Amino acid sequence: MLRREKLKKLERRLRRKKRVRKKVFGTPERPRLSVYRSLKHIYAQIIDDTRGHTLVAASSLSPEIRERWEELKKEGGKTAVARAVGELLGRKAVEAGIRKVVFDRGGFKYHGRVRALAEGARSAGLEF
Repeated sequence: MLRREKLKKLERRLRRKKRVRKKVFGTPERPRLSVYRSLKHIYAQIIDDTRGHTLVAASSLSPEIRERWEELKKEGGKTAVARAVGELLGRKAVEAGIRKVVFDRGGFKYHGRVRALAEGARSAGLEF
């Protein structure tokens, strides 16, 4: 029973992801900021879909975040880590000359860690 419920949850997320991806497409002028959230980590990358290239990437496994891991976890748990990942991604994007992006939440609800990552990226200078 539990296995079937997990599968349904995954199927619903993938269905939402397809629905979002119908409308969200990254161009060279406005690439796509894609988010993936696992149980322990969060990953984000800025992608130019016309070429299929990742322009900038950051995650909770990045060395800059890993060295502050314990401090961030005490500060606000995984949400604080997600915000730091967003800020790191935003800084890297601005250095690469990217200011405007399209946000792709990847089928996840815009809530909690996904929202914290988005707010962190905005605070670092990204517009979406």
